[in-house]
Amino acid sequence: MRRDLKKLDPQRQGASQTHMATNKKPGKWRARTMAVRGGQARSDFQETSEALFLTSGYAYESPKQAEGRFTGEDDGFQYTRFSNPTISMFEERMAALEGAPVARATASGMAAVSAALLSGLSAGDHIVSAKAMFGSCRTVIVDILPRFGVTHTLVDGGDIAQWQAAMRPNTKMLFLETPANPTLDIVDIAAVAKIADAAGARLVVDNAFASPALQRPMDFGAHIVVHSATKWIDGQGRCLGGVVLCHEDFLKDHLQLYLRNTGPVISPFNAWVHLKSLETLDVRMRAHCENAMTVANFLGKHKKVSRVLYPFHPDHPQHNLARGQMSGGGGVVTFEIAGGKNGAFQFADALKLVDISNNLGDAKSLITHPETTTHQRLSAEGRAELGITSGLMRLSVGLEDTDDICEDLEQALEAA
Repeated sequence: MRRDLKKLDPQRQGASQTHMATNKKPGKWRARTMAVRGGQARSDFQETSEALFLTSGYAYESPKQAEGRFTGEDDGFQYTRFSNPTISMFEERMAALEGAPVARATASGMAAVSAALLSGLSAGDHIVSAKAMFGSCRTVIVDILPRFGVTHTLVDGGDIAQWQAAMRPNTKMLFLETPANPTLDIVDIAAVAKIADAAGARLVVDNAFASPALQRPMDFGAHIVVHSATKWIDGQGRCLGGVVLCHEDFLKDHLQLYLRNTGPVISPFNAWVHLKSLETLDVRMRAHCENAMTVANFLGKHKKVSRVLYPFHPDHPQHNLARGQMSGGGGVVTFEIAGGKNGAFQFADALKLVDISNNLGDAKSLITHPETTTHQRLSAEGRAELGITSGLMRLSVGLEDTDDICEDLEQALEAA
């Protein structure tokens, strides 16, 4: 195996590097090119498709070399819980797309969120978070972190004054999703980042709903970005995965120790699937955005739909902010139908094309009833505060023909 693959070892220090095949040197490539070639490394076979290194361990030429791997003097691989060539290629490409110094892949999106928060916070610290977020993220912040002595304050993410008022001397992190799940609330990343900077805290942004194809939070001052690669990055509902993107100091002082010793590592196979999916991320997201806007416009005119939320739709209350931070509105449309839970269930039962699922980011259109699935653990008051009503539906718009999607929604709405 050539040395350039060994140099992908995630134990490396310093700036992120991109290692290419023989005679291929990365230039000032644009995002779509980096999505295809970023982080690419080849064996002596000169394969055009990135290699899948499905191995848990690695052999050493001598005990001296093994010793060097563990001291860091030798830059080769040790153990896939620590590093793996395929995983490293995926991390390099994600870092390039997000404009981040370094990236580390995890087994799931929630593993990424947990790793970022648990590695960066200690007993006595305080975190401020937007209220609008995925149910499991809220559980980590509200239920799990307090067990380790970390306190929290939840704020209306769109109210910058609330972020500022919530800050304390011991605030070490701020957390937000934008667009948020499932109401697609948009948070001003740059404004919140300034508050974090002034306090010497780190802003963590969950970018799963936008993907790096549509939004790069570090461009607006975010310090850490997390992803559920399970969603748009995979794009076809196949493999779980997550990513934490950060600066070198956070990796060295916090994240690397946590990942190495707790083991939330992504499998090489899943990393390979996500790596290959990145090649088509830009073109897929463009199609998802186009389809979602068409569906949002259709739903906005339907008599049985009382509310439609889509970041780039003119009716979205933060429409201008969304366009300032994102290059596209994403692939999720949220809407409310009459009849509460019964009406929502009747609608979903009548669908003939769109699948009922709690997942999103698939090539297939998927419908979710957040009140009874992703956010069912919240109290009725908590859901009401976030605007998650009994009639609210979250639609992940797929890549099918929009006429077929809208016709299916039309007949199901008529049946509700």
